[in-house]
Amino acid sequence: MKRAILLLLFAVVALPAFAVGPAAQYFKDIVLTDQNGNRVRLYEDVMKDRTIVMNSFFATCKGACPIMTATYTALQARFADHLGKDLMFVSITVDPANDTPPKLAEYARKAKAKPGWLLLTGSKDEVTRALKKIGQYSETPEEHMNIMIVGNDRTGLWKKAFALAKQDDIAGIITSVLNDRGDAAGAAPGQQ
Repeated sequence: MKRAILLLLFAVVALPAFAVGPAAQYFKDIVLTDQNGNRVRLYEDVMKDRTIVMNSFFATCKGACPIMTATYTALQARFADHLGKDLMFVSITVDPANDTPPKLAEYARKAKAKPGWLLLTGSKDEVTRALKKIGQYSETPEEHMNIMIVGNDRTGLWKKAFALAKQDDIAGIITSVLNDRGDAAGAAPGQQ
């Protein structure tokens, strides 16, 4: 009897270590290729235990993409202590036929992307599946959305930001999600 109680107690205490959160379930099996040609699992390699900022783009875009890219470039300095550690930037192409890893590597070089900012591509099916998961799928590259998805895997807080907004406004949303402790206490004023 004593042994059964100890086993039950161990199972209850150990349960959280084995529990899988909603993001892990939702994004499981999404695998893409980064600008360096590395295959990355979106949840396990990029999102797990981090805050993530995601957008869709394409390298030859002359409209909104250069503005979004400039915002990411500026935000890298603002979040330098977090980028690549507990914060990741992710840009997923909507034009995988043309945005190959070498093209994305060149784009990243021009954008001065630092470690912690991944530009992702893959097969059409892989990219379509990923974009649908984040609500950013479009039939043609030119129809892509100008929205950033900001999520905290640890707390489950997810927000959207208008990607063409002022950098300070976007930074405020990122800060509120990054600092969330699961009780909205980390939210910036006006962001709760």
